[in-house]
Amino acid sequence: MIIFVSVLLKDIVEQQRDFVWERPPCCPRCDHYKVWSHGFTERIFDGFNIPLLLKCYRCPYCGCVITMRPNTHFSRFQSSKDKIFFFLSERLKTGRWPPAQSHSRYRHWLRNLKKQTKAHLTDRWDKGLLVAFDYLLSIGHTPVSSSI
Repeated sequence: MIIFVSVLLKDIVEQQRDFVWERPPCCPRCDHYKVWSHGFTERIFDGFNIPLLLKCYRCPYCGCVITMRPNTHFSRFQSSKDKIFFFLSERLKTGRWPPAQSHSRYRHWLRNLKKQTKAHLTDRWDKGLLVAFDYLLSIGHTPVSSSI
């Protein structure tokens, strides 16, 4: 289970294991009143040369493992929401991708955004893909996810 929290990635990199994570008040699965520390997990994020250590907790009652994750990123994505939106908006406005090392990741985002829009907002969505991005985000979907 993932809990998104407001943190700065720079602080996590600088402080490593000493970064103070806010403990969840209860287990999100069973609402047990206490969760235990369960160590750290490494995750890779764009712009950093080393994996970042994200805090994990475990519920002693149901066994649920909870991973804390920055709310600036989607689950399973290395790039921030803002970066994804920027690259997609540049492509949709100008017809070209901004200069980058590899465009294959960005093409996946665009294809998945079209797929998500078609699946959740019907074929007749005429307000544009950037509006669809914001709307899908507001209803709790990951707009560039490959899974529907």
